[in-house]
Amino acid sequence: MSLVVYLAALVFGMSSVLLLRRPRTAVRNPLTLSTCVAIALGALVFVCAAPATLSAVNELTGIPNFGAPLTYGMLSAYSCAVVVLLINWRGGPRERVRRMVLCSVAAYGALVVAVVVLFALADADTERLTDLDTYYATTPFMREMILLYLVGHSAAMLVMCAVCVKWAREVTGLLRIGLRLILWGALLDVLGFQLTKYTAVVARWRGHDLDFLSTTLAPPMASLAALLCSAGFVLPRLLPAVLAQWRGLGDYRRLDPLWSLVKSVSTAPKPPAAWWQLPQARLQWREVSIHDALLALAPYFDHRVRERVRDTALGAGRSPHEARLAAEAAMLADAARRAAAREEPPETAGTYRLHATEVSGTGGLVELAQALGRSPAGAASNAAPGGAVPPSMA
Repeated sequence: MSLVVYLAALVFGMSSVLLLRRPRTAVRNPLTLSTCVAIALGALVFVCAAPATLSAVNELTGIPNFGAPLTYGMLSAYSCAVVVLLINWRGGPRERVRRMVLCSVAAYGALVVAVVVLFALADADTERLTDLDTYYATTPFMREMILLYLVGHSAAMLVMCAVCVKWAREVTGLLRIGLRLILWGALLDVLGFQLTKYTAVVARWRGHDLDFLSTTLAPPMASLAALLCSAGFVLPRLLPAVLAQWRGLGDYRRLDPLWSLVKSVSTAPKPPAAWWQLPQARLQWREVSIHDALLALAPYFDHRVRERVRDTALGAGRSPHEARLAAEAAMLADAARRAAAREEPPETAGTYRLHATEVSGTGGLVELAQALGRSPAGAASNAAPGGAVPPSMA
């Protein structure tokens, strides 16, 4: 069981690391910081709750079951962090948010103190690593300690459920999906973990044995709930960035025909050869280098080539925009050939702006690259050494 719990802690912890990938920015953002703290505390709860950890803590302190108040205190701190996260998520006047946060911290701080005091007053000399809640369910002071930590955690999860239900009706997109994942995780925590714990403890009070609910069913339910909650926290914050990187990778690859043609002309600094560079960083380097190359090739533009190909494309029934792209691709391939052969610029050279330089972003460059890849001259330039067009193909 320790392995399952440690895996849940790892998933929770990785979620916190991903959200805290920019520490300086995160620390200044109360919402991001409270989210990371809540997730990190959730991971610590799982670490502390593992039987292997409980045994090690008990042995190090020399106090039987000392891991219990440690775990319950950590769980109460996690519950407090969840409430604080919801307060920051809701927002409002700064003084009001600050006052509510302080009240929550004070309430759960008192709960943690009560857990420690009740454990100190209880007679719990028999070490129990997996069934402490049910074994000591009828023991004075331990009974109250167990009930207290469960009630504190239930309050936080029920508030989270209520908030997620309300906000999911008011938002759309990824935020709504994230809220629903958090809601499912919180409901699974309430029904799969807390309700089974309550049932097993009350059964002990009435002289029945339903310990399997607490020892066998509750831990995996708590782990699955943590997985859903962590996905809900992370998804709205990270998925847009992941999708942006994926689109950047696609644009980077679609620029290959254009880059193969002009890379020998570009004088822009070469990007660092780092395998860990993100796609958007690579795309930015390629975009800058291509624009530099287009500027260097501008004197070699032959407008007779452009006009001839444009008229042919229009005559073939292509749209004005498609005809312009095909014409610019042919003119660019011809300019690259002239530059590679060190020819003199044509007499028809003049001021002309490519469509790719008139629009922002990489969209125009991608269109030019695709038009170049479809043209016979562009295909030949990609096959030729050094990216130049052979004279026979010009």
